[in-house]
Amino acid sequence: MKVFVKFDLNTTCKKILEEKLDECLIKFRTLGFGEVEFLEKVPEEKLKLFTESIRPYGIEIVENQKTVLIQKIKDTIVDMVFNEDTDVNVKSSVYLSEKLNHSYGYLSNLFSEITYTSIENFIILQKIEYTKQLIINNQLSLTEIAFKLNYSSVAHLSTQFKNTTGITPSTFQRIIKRRREIASKNIN
Repeated sequence: MKVFVKFDLNTTCKKILEEKLDECLIKFRTLGFGEVEFLEKVPEEKLKLFTESIRPYGIEIVENQKTVLIQKIKDTIVDMVFNEDTDVNVKSSVYLSEKLNHSYGYLSNLFSEITYTSIENFIILQKIEYTKQLIINNQLSLTEIAFKLNYSSVAHLSTQFKNTTGITPSTFQRIIKRRREIASKNIN
């Protein structure tokens, strides 16, 4: 049997962090996505245990300030793209500058220097991932997805989708539909 699941990355990561911190008996407070404040001096052994316990989930502690800011940029972009409450009409450059209290030029240059890609490309990748999720969950039409993700048209979304994945969103929809048909036949 095959099922499709929908999940919220922010909630999932936050829950994992909280559970692992509690298991390690570390007193903490979450400040925002990806930010945790320890409310006590944490012994090296506890910190190592915590670090090891989150590694299997692809979560790691970031210590370099530039790397911290890059992670904040990525987290802010993911939140901007995937968050239902985000105003779709706000420009990403304005959104990032306001959220991170840095000029967009500085954020953009730093991001490119460290990741070897642009913020704009990272945003496109996140939008395409979200588009795939929305198609898989069968929630919205391509027109609704294009509007939701602030594309000027379905053609613009389709072009970026094809440039990123190699196939059009319509082809992706057909593949998902066909897989569901095959899966339902295998169940019966």
